[in-house]
Amino acid sequence: MREIITFLRHNTLAVVGLVILLVLVGLITIGPSISPYTPTKLDILHKLEGPSFAHWLGTDAFGRDVLTRIMYGGRATLTIGVGVVAIAFVVGVFFGMLAGFAGGWIDNVIMRIVDAILAFPALVLAIALAAAFGPSLQNAMLAVAITLAPQFARVARSQALSISVKPYVEAAISLGLPTHRILLRYVFINGLGPLLVQSTLALGSAILQTASLGFLGLGAQPPLSEWGADVSSNLQYVRSAAWVALSPGMAILLAVLSFNLIGDSLADWMNPRRRSELR
Repeated sequence: MREIITFLRHNTLAVVGLVILLVLVGLITIGPSISPYTPTKLDILHKLEGPSFAHWLGTDAFGRDVLTRIMYGGRATLTIGVGVVAIAFVVGVFFGMLAGFAGGWIDNVIMRIVDAILAFPALVLAIALAAAFGPSLQNAMLAVAITLAPQFARVARSQALSISVKPYVEAAISLGLPTHRILLRYVFINGLGPLLVQSTLALGSAILQTASLGFLGLGAQPPLSEWGADVSSNLQYVRSAAWVALSPGMAILLAVLSFNLIGDSLADWMNPRRRSELR
């Protein structure tokens, strides 16, 4: 614990990322329970009102409280981001570890599929998949997970290749331990560090891609509150009432920024040389 505190004391960006993330998580978990408004209740008489004590971030074109919609939308956006990364992590790490450990034709088949998916820009592929699956939050989540899984497969394969030649793995193989036990207990556990860093960085990418699909109408559907969809629906009022589009846009920016800062700091922590320099 003392080492972590010392590391954070010398790594300002990590502290900034943690503070932003804690504020966002607190806002979306506690905020809805104390807000006097609901995200879907219409109040046309008070539409497009500016920020005030009654509505801290103003109201949108239907008179709905913008801050309340951001708090509820954050639940959807961050939950989907975590779910997407969890799915991509499990699928990508499984096939990546299997390819790196088994080698031969298994490695060739798996990695050629991975290369084919990585040949497409991630966002373009996510848009194509979401359009093919149909516009919904669940389909957007699946589409983004498919685009992120190959990245985990690449990292997992490289870790498996380097760890599989270690003496303790060769000893486990010579003792006749089951393959699944070797992969889980020796290869996966010892290669977990870079995968955690990749997961943190992928969270920001997942949130950004999910919000992009919502912006294009391929994610959350009205009246469900979601940051990307809220930016899209309020973009036409950006000249007369900038807060309705800028507020959810800033929420996306802060969420992605916090995960990127935490990911970069986690990479420094996993690097013993870099960690010693920051003491």
